[in-house]
Amino acid sequence: MKNIRTKLAAGFAACALAFGVISFSCSKIKVEGTADTVFADTKKSIAIPAESLKVIEALQNSFNSISDGVLPSVVEIDVTEKTTVTQTNPFEDFPFFFFGNPNGSDGKGRTREYEQKGLGSGVIVRRTGNTVYVLTNNHVAGKATQITVNLNDGQKFDAKLVGADERSDIALVSFEAKKDSNIVVAALGDSDKVKVGDIVLAMGAPLGYRQSVTQGIVSATGRSGDQIGNMNDFIQTDAAINQGNSGGPLVNIYGEVIGINTWIASSSGGSQGLGFSLPINSLKKSIDDFISSGKITYGWLGVSLLDVNDDYKKELGVKGKNGALASQIFLDSPGHKGGMQAGDFIVELNGKAIKNQNELMREVGYLPAGKEAKFKVIRGGKTVDLTVKIEERTEKISSDNSKLWPGFVASPLTEDVLKELKLEDVKVKGVAVTNVLAKSPAAAMRLQNGDIITAVNDKKVTDLQEFYEALNVNGKKEIWFDVYNDGHTLSTAHYKF
Repeated sequence: MKNIRTKLAAGFAACALAFGVISFSCSKIKVEGTADTVFADTKKSIAIPAESLKVIEALQNSFNSISDGVLPSVVEIDVTEKTTVTQTNPFEDFPFFFFGNPNGSDGKGRTREYEQKGLGSGVIVRRTGNTVYVLTNNHVAGKATQITVNLNDGQKFDAKLVGADERSDIALVSFEAKKDSNIVVAALGDSDKVKVGDIVLAMGAPLGYRQSVTQGIVSATGRSGDQIGNMNDFIQTDAAINQGNSGGPLVNIYGEVIGINTWIASSSGGSQGLGFSLPINSLKKSIDDFISSGKITYGWLGVSLLDVNDDYKKELGVKGKNGALASQIFLDSPGHKGGMQAGDFIVELNGKAIKNQNELMREVGYLPAGKEAKFKVIRGGKTVDLTVKIEERTEKISSDNSKLWPGFVASPLTEDVLKELKLEDVKVKGVAVTNVLAKSPAAAMRLQNGDIITAVNDKKVTDLQEFYEALNVNGKKEIWFDVYNDGHTLSTAHYKF
């Protein structure tokens, strides 16, 4: 051991001397009786079979090419929003104030305006002359008072909001750039061809780190946006998406944008491999709508849609079938004019089978106003074909409960419903009244949640099929109900059409 220590000391001394006088080159020090000491800069590469390395290098080169081609079209969007806050005096219960009344002379509080800054991502989707259009999320730019677009090469442009839509969480902003500016427009793909397992890249500015790229696969398609109140379906991916990625593109292996990154499911606020992107096919029409009119135009059918369980389907006579129930219908709406009725179970639109309420709502929303649409519905156990001329949806007509017939959701009298209404021992047949809407015909007729409708226009109804058949307003001048409530049966007022 003493001999080894002596040799080590001599070795280090030699290295020190050489470094001090001429140079330093001591990657290895061979010590008798010990293994060689090897430094990282002299370690040989791991031997990887040549064929395997070619595959890995080809994949890496593909990612390099995709990033090089798409990142110039990906932007960071810096926004400023103004928020108005009314400040009240925290000491308002005190009998006096220092330096006068801080709430102002009227004592109602002082209104102040604050600026809030934020950032997100976007992707350049079109250029018309000197005007460049960037697609992003509504929650990124929809309420912005100032917008700055930062390009991959460092260029900055003042931008303005072209249009925004809260229902689909999409916005379009634009900026002006000279024709000789280095502006790259992204290629849009076909999101209908996306399959689970496809390799994808998510791009954007997560947490402000501009032009970042993460890679993963498509984890699922057709995910519902109900959790965030969005009408669209979503592409789910495990490619890391974080705050700031919103509005950035989800890209396939061909360098095409197939989605716009919108939200994440997370218990921590950071990426947990549950990212969701809006399919680009559902947004292509939105881009045109924003540019032409500054807003998205949705198709209007005029029915209130509902997903129903197996008990409901069984009593309605559609057990085992997919579709959406038109539980209520707006009077004088396109659907009503086209012969659709409350209680119709819609199974097909323009030859395409309908899976559920969300899908039908999306498909109708994409239809342009003035276009005829063909529906297939099941009514009373029979298939009925209908042709409806779609109109433009506006918030005014879609929220007018006074036109929504009948103004409540009818429910079958299952054992659970009877138990909830404490009617297990009561021999009563009909349908239960639920979800009565304010200002609707049902509210005007004084119907209440929990009422049992036993007859329509003096004709007894024992189940949903009989109820909806009697509810048909075509050709009727008025409708009234017989209602059982708390041991009493009475007739409602007559609702006249």
